[in-house]
Amino acid sequence: MKCQKIVFFIVLNISAFSFSQGFLRTQGTEIVNDNGPVILRSIGTGNWMIMEGYMMQSTSAGIDTHTKYRLKLNETIGKERTDEFFDTWTANHFTKTDLDSMKVWGFNSLRVALHYKTLTLPIEAEKRNSEGVLQNTWLEVGFEKIDELLSWCAENEMYLILDMHGAPGGQGKNASISDYDPSLPSLWESEENKEKLIALWIKLAERYKESPWIGGFDMINEPNWAFEGSKHPNGCDCQNNDDIWDLHERIIKAIRTVNSNHMVYISGNCWGGNYNSFDKHSLKNADANMAITFHKYWNSNNDNALDKWIAMRNTYQLPLWMSEGGENSNTWFSDCIALYEKHHIGWSWWPVKKSKINNVLKVTTDKNYIDLMDSWKANTPLSADQTYEAVMGYADNHRIENCTVAKDVIYAMTKQVKSNDTEPFKNHTAGQAILFADYDMGRDGYAYYDVVSADYHVDDGTDRANWNSGFYYRNDGVDIGNFEGTPYVGWTEKGEWMQYTINIPDEGHYNFVINSAAEEKGGALKIEVAGKGIHEEIELPTTNTLENWEALTSAPVSLPKGTVKIKIYIEKAGSNLLDFNLVPAIEKQ
Repeated sequence: MKCQKIVFFIVLNISAFSFSQGFLRTQGTEIVNDNGPVILRSIGTGNWMIMEGYMMQSTSAGIDTHTKYRLKLNETIGKERTDEFFDTWTANHFTKTDLDSMKVWGFNSLRVALHYKTLTLPIEAEKRNSEGVLQNTWLEVGFEKIDELLSWCAENEMYLILDMHGAPGGQGKNASISDYDPSLPSLWESEENKEKLIALWIKLAERYKESPWIGGFDMINEPNWAFEGSKHPNGCDCQNNDDIWDLHERIIKAIRTVNSNHMVYISGNCWGGNYNSFDKHSLKNADANMAITFHKYWNSNNDNALDKWIAMRNTYQLPLWMSEGGENSNTWFSDCIALYEKHHIGWSWWPVKKSKINNVLKVTTDKNYIDLMDSWKANTPLSADQTYEAVMGYADNHRIENCTVAKDVIYAMTKQVKSNDTEPFKNHTAGQAILFADYDMGRDGYAYYDVVSADYHVDDGTDRANWNSGFYYRNDGVDIGNFEGTPYVGWTEKGEWMQYTINIPDEGHYNFVINSAAEEKGGALKIEVAGKGIHEEIELPTTNTLENWEALTSAPVSLPKGTVKIKIYIEKAGSNLLDFNLVPAIEKQ
């Protein structure tokens, strides 16, 4: 009881100490507050409260959902240790330091992906009253976690959007997203699941009705269901989505019985992309404080890419919010965000952290966890103690102080959106070894050039593109591999290049000392300083393997004193490039 009183005070204090911006709301086709139009620049918490198999790296072992992961741990390490892991995971994965960092990096809002199971029991576990009516059990610890998160957002003057990522029963056949269990009734097959969801939104709406830093309610994330007449398992060809619109309208009406302050966000079928039958449904006029959401992944960012959504905005006079996108390269990120902001559309990136290169925070996957996943895949589980050690270590790796801040990703989502300027990735000085992978930050064609710099497979019908073939270290098109923990540039193609900003302490002649490796025939480089080619082609040696590094010293190059931009071009492919150094040339006597 004492803990509940403290949390209640925090929630009240947030509303009492509100700032002058007022509640976020809709005004025609704009999202606004008391200070005028607002572009939501958000990031999603992803794997924090609802795990997805691809982020847990367990999909190949057949463990693709939150509940399957928990059941697997229960079987291996027991309920007590499993509960300890999940408590540690929740405490580590997203903290106030994470949120403070998001603010510093330029985000003004947070989309928290919720699992209903953290807030209430599934219908299968609920009791019924004497009349057979299902009861709702509320899990206060889950609400307290949202209270805490909201207090961090208020302190940072950031909006918190509540995203029902996992709805009762699961809202889509894509089970890993919503924790859908095909052996149980889905959200769409069970009236009790629908009532549970409505009751949960009433509970949330009432609890936070006076909180101005709540940015609204994203009621059902990514519905993807084949309703009557649909042949696509995820409803992408469905012509009648009235089941989705009906439930949205029921939720909105329920929310408005207790809360008229906050925005509501609606989502179409086919992961938010199919709005068929919306034009004939009463939902289109159901609420004066409603916005249309859509998600955008792996497609083009040309001038016409948003035409469908802008037409909807104009037709229904409702604001748009791109509530989930990402999972691509820095080129795609900056191009996509620039397109949204050109059309005054807010956006939310997915997710904040995982063990990949394309997030603002990169998580290390250690050998113990890799071994555990391999053992699950081979159906040869490790011991309880080994499993416990592996998952607890993985949870510890998710603490922000144990993550790598991907400054190239942050740059791509902020400065690179508005400018073609470049900035050094690291401070380089002649006389020090410079990794080829530490080229400048900036757009493709300005800081580097690579033949493949983003994944557009949804539009071009090709397989997923590996913009960074080594998928290591950085999220640009430059292909980077891993040599015993040191990044190197590989998979090169003729015409590609990287730019480096280097401090030259004294004017004079310098030799490039280049460490490279080539299995058959070495490649060749060409050097350009300040836009001028100053060196003949540098032939690189053959070293018999791609990781047997050999140093080559070039002929002297004349360099001016001061900060110099040097481009290194791939004239012939064939070599992996580890590092180079600029050393003063020895004058001949």
